Amino acid sequence: MQEILVFSLLCVASGAVVRAAEVLRPRGIVLSKASFYDPTRDFSCLDGSGTIPFSYVNDEYCDCQDGSDEPGTAACPNGFFYCTNAGHTPLNIPSSRVNDGVCDCCDASDEYASNANCVDTCRELGRAAREEAAKQREERLKGYQLRQSMIEDGRKKKKEAEGKIEELKKEKEEADAVRSEKEEIKKAAEEPEKLALEENQAFEAEKKAEAEAEEKRKDLAEARTAFVILDNNGDGILTVGELQSRQTFDTNRDGQVSMEEAKFYLKQEDSMTLEQFVTSGWLMVRPVYTMDKGMFIPPSTTPNPLDESLTPPPMFDEEISRYVNSRAHWNLMSDDFEDEAEDDYDHEDNAEDVAQENEQKEEEEPKYDEETQKLVDAANAAREQFDEADRRVRDIARELRSLEETQEKDYGPDEVFRILEGNCYEYTDREYTYRLCPFDKAIQKPKSGQGETRLGQWGEWTGPEENKYTRMLYSNGQACWNGPTRSADVHLSCGTDTKLTGVTEPNRCEYMFLITTPAVCTKPQDLDGDESLDHTHVEL
Repeated sequence: MQEILVFSLLCVASGAVVRAAEVLRPRGIVLSKASFYDPTRDFSCLDGSGTIPFSYVNDEYCDCQDGSDEPGTAACPNGFFYCTNAGHTPLNIPSSRVNDGVCDCCDASDEYASNANCVDTCRELGRAAREEAAKQREERLKGYQLRQSMIEDGRKKKKEAEGKIEELKKEKEEADAVRSEKEEIKKAAEEPEKLALEENQAFEAEKKAEAEAEEKRKDLAEARTAFVILDNNGDGILTVGELQSRQTFDTNRDGQVSMEEAKFYLKQEDSMTLEQFVTSGWLMVRPVYTMDKGMFIPPSTTPNPLDESLTPPPMFDEEISRYVNSRAHWNLMSDDFEDEAEDDYDHEDNAEDVAQENEQKEEEEPKYDEETQKLVDAANAAREQFDEADRRVRDIARELRSLEETQEKDYGPDEVFRILEGNCYEYTDREYTYRLCPFDKAIQKPKSGQGETRLGQWGEWTGPEENKYTRMLYSNGQACWNGPTRSADVHLSCGTDTKLTGVTEPNRCEYMFLITTPAVCTKPQDLDGDESLDHTHVEL
């Protein structure tokens, strides 16, 4: 009996201690503000707008401008009700939701005077929230561990790149030396080649000049001979009458040479001296003169029989007459075609065959003499060796420049994002397939298979100042029709895998990419639990 009495006294004492520790506060007040609500003295509005008797607190009438006197009722439109939610997360709701028939607080404290059958579900919700938090914490921890591996790999790649840069610098020095050596050899080989070619060119030019002079001499002699033949009276002047005596100049084939026809060949003059004939008249007269001598064969698309090819055509047969009256013949006679006349006398139909024969002859015949050709071959070989050495230097320089540019990029803290470069991630919706290649580009390709559209090139990190490595900007994409250039704003979040999870276009030509990656996973603050979610709030 005595033991029971002692136990009862202990329980009463314990209850007294608890009651002494309790902080009395009106309904809807957070514990941190309980000291402002002392029932032993008047209540002062929290905004300082006035002081009221404590009995006015939660009396369903709004006395304070800030609504602080009615935290547990819906009287003030700007007030707030505090849900303790023991076993789950506390919550502040607008006072207007108190006793509105809707269960806003999981502990049902907001519907204390309504007909709503609210049940305290805080412990069940708290348990589910803690399980979800534990799951997220586990995923975040796994992501953080993967992030450490990415950091290790990033640092390793950076170190490898540094080693490769040093190696390439040494290779470039050696390649520069080889190129310099090959350049000197090339210069030494090109000098005698240049002298030999200049000498050869001078020789060829001299031969060509001699050939042209000989051709001109022959043409002049032929012109003088023709003048003597056509000058019937030998007085040194070729007249219209003398040309009219030559049936050759009957271009319209009417049986006589008219004055107009004769004057045509004399350039509309009545006569022509030997000097005038040689400088200008011979060019007009030569075609018909050579026909008169049976030396001219007009163009023909049909080959002549073998036996007829050895015999000159008749003086004025039908074929010659047709040619003399043709447009080609009169073009040859006009002043506008004087520069082209000599070329038109050639066999036009056989021009291509002649050109091919000339090319074959050039291929068969050496372009230079044997000594010169040796010098040219030696110079060509030296140039090829120099080109190869120069190409080697440029290849090394290009690779070195690429590595140095890579080293200058910002791959985040501890090179954690470096491992992402060189990889691409895709996301497909109903119309398009999107591809994001970190630190390179973002593109869009229709599922119909048409050409891809560049949405942007790697630009910079654009996250908030406290954590800028959570957003990427890819800018300077292809321009939209009558719009801005395309761009992509990439948002990064923690995940155990690096993958593109979504793409939207919130504004015209501005795309938002969502990507998860372990690279942004941080270490959980409490690996055993999250106090903010696991703490049980108890109303004192």
